[in-house]
Amino acid sequence: MTAPVAIHPMVSPWGRFGLYSFFIDAPEPAIVDTGIASSPAEGMVPALEAIGRRIEDVRWIFLTHGHIDHIGGAHALWELTGRRAQVVIHEADAPMLRSRRGHVDEYLSGRAQYLHDPEGEAKLTAATNAVISGEMEPAMVVRGGETISLGGGVTVSVHSIPGHTRGSVAYVVDGQNDVFVGDAVQVHGAANGFPGFVDPAGYRSSLEYLRDVIRPRHLYLGHPYRRADGTPYGVELDAGQAREALQGSLEIEARVKEAACGCLAAGLQETDSPYSPFAGVAEALHYDADPSLEPSPFFTTLHGYRKALDHPPMNHLTEDEETSTHG
Repeated sequence: MTAPVAIHPMVSPWGRFGLYSFFIDAPEPAIVDTGIASSPAEGMVPALEAIGRRIEDVRWIFLTHGHIDHIGGAHALWELTGRRAQVVIHEADAPMLRSRRGHVDEYLSGRAQYLHDPEGEAKLTAATNAVISGEMEPAMVVRGGETISLGGGVTVSVHSIPGHTRGSVAYVVDGQNDVFVGDAVQVHGAANGFPGFVDPAGYRSSLEYLRDVIRPRHLYLGHPYRRADGTPYGVELDAGQAREALQGSLEIEARVKEAACGCLAAGLQETDSPYSPFAGVAEALHYDADPSLEPSPFFTTLHGYRKALDHPPMNHLTEDEETSTHG
């Protein structure tokens, strides 16, 4: 039996909480998620030196999804490995790695219509130029179901877990069930106190899949997501904490869905509320945080419900089809 590989969380400076990546200390070392442009040099290099490892030896870069605080440092990290590391991302989020403009287009097609910020496009364009180290083509585009060898008998399996983004994936270190999910398990959200996901049905299905099928031994989160009382989880959860976070995320999604359905059934109305046209949701959930704080999970998520309920699926997946989706 292969000895367990060590997992090392790495934090990079940025904002109030920093950005988290993870080092898989395998024969072919891997880093999961890359923060922003400055993260590899300012966060990862010193973190690896502290444990006697070198960034030049990293051979795999696993991206859990395409948001700028997870893929922003990918090109810079790839450069630091001598361009030898293979960059892996789901096909649905690969456009976000290939093009900075993809992030702006996502903003314009979703939350921008509620934020009504005339400078929003320009601000996000400037942000993508500042924090994304470079546009690049991934070495491997995945869909879920793949197994990647890190040498020495260590393998990582890829599981599609859409919801937070359409291309969110979980990477599972096989045999020891260490699971990296990026932002796919939101609980009550991070700084903004609201869970963010673009695909409500996918989010719920993926949480159930992680809870009932994967059953993480350790669950690694992209940020310190919060409980109902505002206290944060860490980014490395043991099995009990993982079950609690997954179940809590499902319960919160159910409450948000109920409030969203009620608001949509009553008819959306533009008002002076900063939560307009979803003021009823904020009232029902006693949510009083700033909904304009980017990337605005409040409007991202409510737009997801609006699209889902305006355009319900034609039919439900069979059990076999759902299993295939998660790979």
